[in-house]
Amino acid sequence: MRVLFVCLGNICRSPTAEGILRHKLEEAGLAGRVTIDSCGTGDWHVGKAPDRRATAAAASRGIDLSAIRARQLDRADFERFDYLLAMDHGNLADLSAMRPKGCDAHVGLFLDFAGREGEAVPDPYYGAEDGFGEVLDLVEAAADGLVEDLRKRLGAAS
Repeated sequence: MRVLFVCLGNICRSPTAEGILRHKLEEAGLAGRVTIDSCGTGDWHVGKAPDRRATAAAASRGIDLSAIRARQLDRADFERFDYLLAMDHGNLADLSAMRPKGCDAHVGLFLDFAGREGEAVPDPYYGAEDGFGEVLDLVEAAADGLVEDLRKRLGAAS
């Protein structure tokens, strides 16, 4: 299975989701069975590390984002990934507009996996420091749901 997280610039929400899912899959014993990546719909931050506030917030919960570098969504990602998970409705609209005909990947909002259908992970970039903690809370809840979904699709025991 292959999972791609998508946000606007790939320096806050999507790298946070990538790091958290990687950590949770390791805890679940599924790390070797799932490939995880993240990207942005825009190209402003390509090649840059995640925002220092996102990195610090993740580190406070034992998640290391230091190896992640921003990249832009590519049309080929629709063939490479089984899940393309958007952080908000704008990202989802961008994914939907780029989605090739016949693509059978799951394209949707990440928070759907937290039982929060139709809700978005807020962008903390222009807000206060506590916004990054809120993002972590939301992403952790959604990652738990995604791990369960992946476990079922992979036929792995709980």
